[in-house]
Amino acid sequence: MSRKRQPWLWGWAVFGLLLATAAGAAEPEKSGHADADAPQLLEAMVVSGIQPGPGLWKVSNADGHVLWILGTLSPLPRRMQWESAQVRQVIGESQQVLLPPSGRVKADVGFFGGMALLPAALSARKNPDKQTLAEVLPAPLYARWTPLRQRYLGRGKGIEKRRPLLAANKLFEAAIGRHGLSQKDVVVGTVKKLAKRAKVPVDQPLIEVVIDEPKQALKDFAQSDLDDRACFEQTLSRVENDLPLMRDRANAWATGDIEALQDLPDVDHLRTCSDAFLNASAIQQRGLGDLRDRLQARWLEAAEQSLVAHPSTLAILPLNLILREDGYLALLAERGYQIEAPETH
Repeated sequence: MSRKRQPWLWGWAVFGLLLATAAGAAEPEKSGHADADAPQLLEAMVVSGIQPGPGLWKVSNADGHVLWILGTLSPLPRRMQWESAQVRQVIGESQQVLLPPSGRVKADVGFFGGMALLPAALSARKNPDKQTLAEVLPAPLYARWTPLRQRYLGRGKGIEKRRPLLAANKLFEAAIGRHGLSQKDVVVGTVKKLAKRAKVPVDQPLIEVVIDEPKQALKDFAQSDLDDRACFEQTLSRVENDLPLMRDRANAWATGDIEALQDLPDVDHLRTCSDAFLNASAIQQRGLGDLRDRLQARWLEAAEQSLVAHPSTLAILPLNLILREDGYLALLAERGYQIEAPETH
């Protein structure tokens, strides 16, 4: 019996999901020596309870059709419950909902083939040649890492074997969690439920890439030099210096303070980290290096099609893609669409 090509929703690439799955499947390192008595002042200053979130950007074409855009942010207040009357109303009046663009990788494997990939995935999350962070990082950078690891991750050494990009991500998640913030998506799931209740179709602009030899691809990735030092250093800097800033931006999003969101600086360390991944030779060789540009083009295509076809559409996009000088809104404005920014609540 022939095998069907199974879709594996592996994030940006088969490497991406398996790396994330392998990293996320491990139990967090626990230690009684972790800084359990760290000050909770920042968490006390994070908003909680029901919050409206920001207003919507309005994109209009010559026919009067409107694309409403909700900007999302991460991290957000952990104890916040997002409820937007405007979003609920717009969905009820719309004919389509557009989710953020996404990449899907297809690999010619069945269930057992996927299980067979796990050892390669576990290997790919580690530094080549069994090196530790102390061996792959410059001494001054490793000296900054050590006290942060002890404070937020405990004294266990398992994290020391991971690639800098993955180790930094673990540290970031732990640090923001300690200060009342979370990277959990509170928007997309709620919007899907509202759209289902209103019987409004939901579409996700999608780019599909086929990986013919996923096991070999993972092996190549495991042996490749990942230029993720800049990602690691920027993530450390964010944990060292930007937790109050992240709190202020999270509060501004929750309360709908658009002016504050535009005024507060946004250090996009995640873009630096994704650049490290996309620039890896194993990724470039398989045609995934330009995935960010392809996702942007696919979303713009879907947005323009929806503007032509429907009087009203709600779209969801990360806030940094909206506010960048070369972001999605700027590209829509260049194409002649009228853009109106939301008002602060």
